[in-house]
Amino acid sequence: MNEKGYPKVSVIINCLNGEKHLRQTLDSVFAQTYEDWEIIFWDNFSADKSAEIAKSYGERVRYFKSSSTHPLGKARNLAIEKARGDFIAFLDCDDIWLPQKLEKQMKLFDEDPQVGLVFSDVLFFDGNRHLYQLMGKKKPPRGMVFRELLTSFYIGCLSAVIRKSVMEGSEWFDGRFNNIEDADLFFRIAYSHKLDYVDEPLAKWRMHDTSQTFMKYELYASERELFLEKFSKLHPNFEEEYSREIKEYANKTLHFNVLGEWLNYRPENARKKILKSKLNDTFGYALYVLTFLPPSIFFSLNKLRYKIRSIIG
Repeated sequence: MNEKGYPKVSVIINCLNGEKHLRQTLDSVFAQTYEDWEIIFWDNFSADKSAEIAKSYGERVRYFKSSSTHPLGKARNLAIEKARGDFIAFLDCDDIWLPQKLEKQMKLFDEDPQVGLVFSDVLFFDGNRHLYQLMGKKKPPRGMVFRELLTSFYIGCLSAVIRKSVMEGSEWFDGRFNNIEDADLFFRIAYSHKLDYVDEPLAKWRMHDTSQTFMKYELYASERELFLEKFSKLHPNFEEEYSREIKEYANKTLHFNVLGEWLNYRPENARKKILKSKLNDTFGYALYVLTFLPPSIFFSLNKLRYKIRSIIG
């Protein structure tokens, strides 16, 4: 319990018609070896049996419901307003935590009061199949890692636990973002606080039919551009201090932009963007070649990538 006598960790679960996997998600929280938690269950105006399922778990699940459906970032902000814990964790209604997740992460917060966020590796899965591990053999840095995050973002929201005090007086999720709201939050924390990492998978991220996600690549690119504008305004020396990282970040943003054009059946636009930008890295060349093929090939290549990553780690 914290000083006010409330549970120490508030687990934010946002749900919109999530009855299919909801019991498995809730059971994974109740199975935690670390028991000092509450669940803030935010029903984002579901029309299925999500409410009935959530309420069946008793007092440890504090149930709230929106009067209409909100974007995920706003729904999470509303849920956080109800949180009483000193730490905030996130779990979507189709994902799963492994039993020792909170225990191993909270230990790192206790060891260093300067740590603002602790995350872990994540397993991607589909039904009973483990597709691949997010980090695998790659080990992310610890401490002040904002610079590294700009060039290689590696935090899954379902793995993150945040010390609530680091966001005091600040907006949690920026309503202007629909695709990178998690990343924006983690970047802001990493800019001024230490991050730490548990070197093993402590959460399982369920993969669905991802075709709609792929169709959002160009929106993802535009939000990445907006993020740079936002940070440049927040921190006057940002562009000068992180010029090398910003260049690499912008290059990856262009990759997403090109992918968005191709996957939305505008291959000529994709090739024009590549040529105009003089994108001359290996991925840029590969993208140029791919634009002469039907977008369906991307889904096949992505499935192959899952298989390869599951083998090599």
